[in-house]
Amino acid sequence: MKFDDLDKTLRIYETSHDFCVPPNIYMVARIDGRGFTRLTKESHPFERPFDERFRDMMIETVKHLMTCGFKVIYGFTESDEISLLFDMKEDAFSRKLRKYNSILAGEASAKFSVMLGNIGAFDCRISQLPREQDVIDYFRWRNEDAHRNALNAHSYWMLRNKGQSAAHASKQIEGKSTAYKNELLFENGINFNELPSWQKRGIGFFWHEIEKTGWNPLKKEEVNAIRKEIKIDFEIPKGEAYNRFIKEILANNK
Repeated sequence: MKFDDLDKTLRIYETSHDFCVPPNIYMVARIDGRGFTRLTKESHPFERPFDERFRDMMIETVKHLMTCGFKVIYGFTESDEISLLFDMKEDAFSRKLRKYNSILAGEASAKFSVMLGNIGAFDCRISQLPREQDVIDYFRWRNEDAHRNALNAHSYWMLRNKGQSAAHASKQIEGKSTAYKNELLFENGINFNELPSWQKRGIGFFWHEIEKTGWNPLKKEEVNAIRKEIKIDFEIPKGEAYNRFIKEILANNK
């Protein structure tokens, strides 16, 4: 069989189930570390429960994803996961899902692996959200998840550092209330409310305009120009204030 015949016969098996996200639907990508529990605790023993070196690698990965060819208007990271909100007018690859999933997972894995000096793989899924309120609720969900994870992680590792086994530490906090874990930490010298916000609420990324001074070689003079750059937010608001912030991001990008 000739190449053209083979191409015509077989390519359909790659594309027959392609799905394109319809217009006027918000897209949010969630890129998640694969097997990072083992990677960050055994292969590369980072400080527990949080390590600024790991945090900085995740920050650089988010910045890379926001500048690798897609129109991303907001980024968020907590633990080993990243969420990206696309411009409603994003139309790369005709909004074909398999392209977003494969490219974003590949770009994140490559960027993170280079910084780590080892293989760090991510997967990717896309939420298709029909309403603005769904987008607000999505990021509120991940914001609350960061808080829950931070409380559990600090409680667990406090107990482990006091000599408890993994099973015993897990059992002691399993099913316990937020108040119980806060009190447990406080009794052992940790005030959860005073821990860094980025550990409890995640880190946000959005575009803002800045004035930069450049050089005009023709006129041989300095010129000022407005440029966009990524602002990193280590103090994400919580509760209703975060809802309003996401709503403002959406309004500014209509």
